[in-house]
Amino acid sequence: MRLSTATLERLPPDVACPAFDRGGQQVGIVHFGLGAFARAHLAACCDDAMAAGERDWMICGVSLRSDNVARQMGPQDGLYTLSERSGQEVRTRVIGSVREVLVAGRDAQAIAARIASPACHIVSFTVTEKGYCRAADVALDLEAARASFYPLLATGMKLRMEAGLPGLTLLSCDNLPANGAVLRYLMTQYLTAQAPELLGWFAAECSCPNAMVDRIVPATRDADLAGLERRIGLRDEAAVFTESFSQWVVEDAFAGPRPRWEDCGVQIVADVAPFEAAKLRMLNGAHSLLAYAGLAAGHEFVHQAVADPALRALVQRLMLDEAAPTIAVAPAQDLAAYARRLLQRFSDPALNHRLAQIAMDGSQKIPQRWMETLRENSQPCPAILTGIAAWLWHISDGRWLDDPLADRLRDAAVEADLRSRIGAIFGPDGIIGGSWSPSAQDIVTIEQAHAHMGTAGEVR
Repeated sequence: MRLSTATLERLPPDVACPAFDRGGQQVGIVHFGLGAFARAHLAACCDDAMAAGERDWMICGVSLRSDNVARQMGPQDGLYTLSERSGQEVRTRVIGSVREVLVAGRDAQAIAARIASPACHIVSFTVTEKGYCRAADVALDLEAARASFYPLLATGMKLRMEAGLPGLTLLSCDNLPANGAVLRYLMTQYLTAQAPELLGWFAAECSCPNAMVDRIVPATRDADLAGLERRIGLRDEAAVFTESFSQWVVEDAFAGPRPRWEDCGVQIVADVAPFEAAKLRMLNGAHSLLAYAGLAAGHEFVHQAVADPALRALVQRLMLDEAAPTIAVAPAQDLAAYARRLLQRFSDPALNHRLAQIAMDGSQKIPQRWMETLRENSQPCPAILTGIAAWLWHISDGRWLDDPLADRLRDAAVEADLRSRIGAIFGPDGIIGGSWSPSAQDIVTIEQAHAHMGTAGEVR
């Protein structure tokens, strides 16, 4: 029996249910990319806000590439469980803030109508780094953008403008430095090319706050769903499993009404940059290092990789000696304490966070996770350079390679000479571009680290 409005009463008493009238709330947020990550923070925070008395912050989710999430959540009336795991403890609640999930290919008119509704005030995004369709020079790849959220958003905004409605807050929750500023830049490029009549309205009426989300959300496995069903007595195809830790920091730059998320633990701040830099360069940077070096060493999960003494030492060096010195900290921001907490979170076996999941889309992630630290650091960065060596091994090995630039990376990997591979991938003219180019000493360090990776992928 599936989780739904009709079956809520069958849940055990320790599973909390939505504490507000779902039917009496309007849709105030349209969210592109309603995967597990968004359901673990945005939807949960909206659920908390409406339970505390806020009104009309239901979510319309939009799937861009497939109807999987719609098929999971539609039969469940938009309901799903959120399970927080810590050690042997699991705390499960039902989230009720999602009204519907629409699919870009078939529901374009309904999506535009939701964006154009007077009740809508926020359009938010977790479309992953590649969903923003940036070319190597960071400009918009217009051809790719036509298959992403840009046309749908532009259509909805045009309807709003023509109806005399106020603008929207466009809220990115993806792992991009200055994600709000990037979104504004890319959206401006799209409108310039495709809908120039919207440029003035967009500039005057809409805002794009920067934001940072820190919560580890592993991919849900069949075993997770089966275990949950045994525990709560209902099948939940949309279930999300995450850690107990959660941090969401949002710039106080909204174009109109917003939920009082600060009453639910969200940090509304004047400047997101210090929190964002710590998350990208310490947490995400360490995750990528563990992913590539961990797979090369024969590990499957994050908790296994961080228990490897050699990898743990590399992660500590990356966070404290390489990344931390490049971060201009905010008042009361303790990076040493943050690093200790990260190691605790990485070590928790309850999450079962697969290294192959983190390793996906390396060409899109590595520039902000590693390149910025390398560019801004005046000292050698052997931990990150070891990570680069492991990524090069990962590309050559190919077993887990899942990347929008996979074909170009494979072509570079056939170069017999490692220095040629490095030159083809990094630097202003390389595949991933960027302002960091390896020095002669960096190349030597990468070569030395690469030489310690055996042909079977095991670190010798």
